[in-house]
Amino acid sequence: MSRHRSARPRYGRIVVAMAAVVVTGLSVLGGVGVIASSPSAARGDGLAAAIEPSPSPSGLAPSASAAAEPTLPGPSAPAQARAEIDAEALPDGSGQGRRVVFSEEAQRVWLVRKDGSVRRTYLVSGSLLDNLDPGRYSVFSTSRWAVGVDDSGVMEYFVRFAHGENAAIGFHTIPTKLGTALQSRAQLGTPQSHGCIRQARADAIALWKFAPEGSSVVVI
Repeated sequence: MSRHRSARPRYGRIVVAMAAVVVTGLSVLGGVGVIASSPSAARGDGLAAAIEPSPSPSGLAPSASAAAEPTLPGPSAPAQARAEIDAEALPDGSGQGRRVVFSEEAQRVWLVRKDGSVRRTYLVSGSLLDNLDPGRYSVFSTSRWAVGVDDSGVMEYFVRFAHGENAAIGFHTIPTKLGTALQSRAQLGTPQSHGCIRQARADAIALWKFAPEGSSVVVI
């Protein structure tokens, strides 16, 4: 009489089959991006790569200043140079021949040669008072040193060409009193005196040499 073996569950084969199913499922899920498929993704490197901004075409991050409004250009150097030349140009209608020209409006002096060319021009400080009329004058007196009316200061290289109500009017250095200048050189170009025309020392010496007695002075 034959014997029949009883059916036993083959657990080993079942376990292997289940393991194969699990591995296959993980591979599929990783391929579609549901779960991380590599160690780097599990660490978060994939997230960092996803939020990192892409580089600009030049390889540099765009600058914040690139979006700023452009600055309006200022006056060009040639324009400034032309303005300075125009300011220093000898005014029309200032006479003929060798002369000293003084502009009350520009607070500037020109030493003009006989041929009409300008030897020297510079800023001065004329009178705060309306005591000098436009016109043509002539130098009538010069003094190396002088003292102002009512002890108003000591002056050098005085060149007189007009007569005021109380004293002569002329060109001279910036007056000093007890060794202190009564105005700064930076103030030249603005009215500061009480009758005469004040000059920087070097300019006063130049006019002194240029305009002896009898020289023509034109006030405009």
